[in-house]
Amino acid sequence: MVVKEINKYTKYGTSGKFGKFGGYYVPEPLIQPLRELIREYEKVKKNREFWRLYKSCLKEYAGRPTPLTLARNLTKISGGAEIYLKREDLLHGGAHKINNAIGQALLALKMGKNRIIAETGAGQHGTAVAMVGALFGLKTEIYMGAKDVERQNTNVFRMKLLGAKIHVVRESSMTLKEAINQALKDWVASFETTHYLIGSVVGPHPYPTIVRDFQSIIGQEVKKKMAHPDVLVACVGGGSNAIGFFHPFLDESVRLIGVEAGGDGKKGAATLCEGEKGVFHGMYSYFLQHDGQICETHSIAAGLDYPGVGPELAFLKECGRMEVVSVCDKDALKAFHLLSRLEGIIPALESSHALYYALKLAKSMGNNEKVVICLSGRGDKDLEMVIGSGNMK
Repeated sequence: MVVKEINKYTKYGTSGKFGKFGGYYVPEPLIQPLRELIREYEKVKKNREFWRLYKSCLKEYAGRPTPLTLARNLTKISGGAEIYLKREDLLHGGAHKINNAIGQALLALKMGKNRIIAETGAGQHGTAVAMVGALFGLKTEIYMGAKDVERQNTNVFRMKLLGAKIHVVRESSMTLKEAINQALKDWVASFETTHYLIGSVVGPHPYPTIVRDFQSIIGQEVKKKMAHPDVLVACVGGGSNAIGFFHPFLDESVRLIGVEAGGDGKKGAATLCEGEKGVFHGMYSYFLQHDGQICETHSIAAGLDYPGVGPELAFLKECGRMEVVSVCDKDALKAFHLLSRLEGIIPALESSHALYYALKLAKSMGNNEKVVICLSGRGDKDLEMVIGSGNMK
């Protein structure tokens, strides 16, 4: 029953609905640019030359395919299932974000746009957008919350170095939520020459589908190397790495586990665990809210510090296809240090949430079973945060 429902609702359609989630709930000025984007993407989906060029850029510029690495030392200390890492951290730019940035930049060129804008939290998406802006000669501007600018200084410098203009957003919580708000306002005023390159599977239709399609290369590569993993584990903020990792396995008997940010014990960003259904940023999904007002969130991982989640992931959770858990800042830091010291791989703090839970799960599984973790990014960007946390044991 679940598989039939998934097949019914995850196919691309004009409604952009995943069950009751998704759609586009936007003010009138956004209808025209969204309809243009829907129309153009429908053409692109059938264009073999576009996909050939996309895959060529992934190989020659981004560095795909990425390895599927057996973490032997982690496996040994777990005493249970074999633990594998899907190494998105090895991509140019240091994260999975480049997969989507290349795809949407090519789409922008197809539409005749000469300017791209984007939002960013951890700065990995902003960096990827700045990279493709430089690569394809597109004017690039990035919106980033002041709080995130402060904790992700290295990525801010990288974006500027690559030629992007940074707009520091100082409203409200000064994080990803506000960055998206400002980017949407920009797009309304400039869509004739501008493409809004959203970085996650959030926002109004068709963005959740577009981003998922470009990120599905992650799961497709895993499937080529390992046809039948037992469990896939990924961190979930907006959810682009998770849905890209999970989507090729939706109709198979593979456990899918999304790991959200539990925060510091006072405030977190575990939307699927603790949120309520509603409309925000143009989509119907789960959001952290109180009396109809969106709540401020917290995570040590800037890329998870968002009060919503992609509508397809909301549907997968609601129909029981995906399990959802949360991991707190403290435990994510433990996993950050553990992978660094045992495998010589410094993970992003976002990925560290998935690592912590996957290691815990592997201990309870058999030696003949396999757990695959989406290592969505590397931790260079987070070193100042880890030092600042005092957690350098």
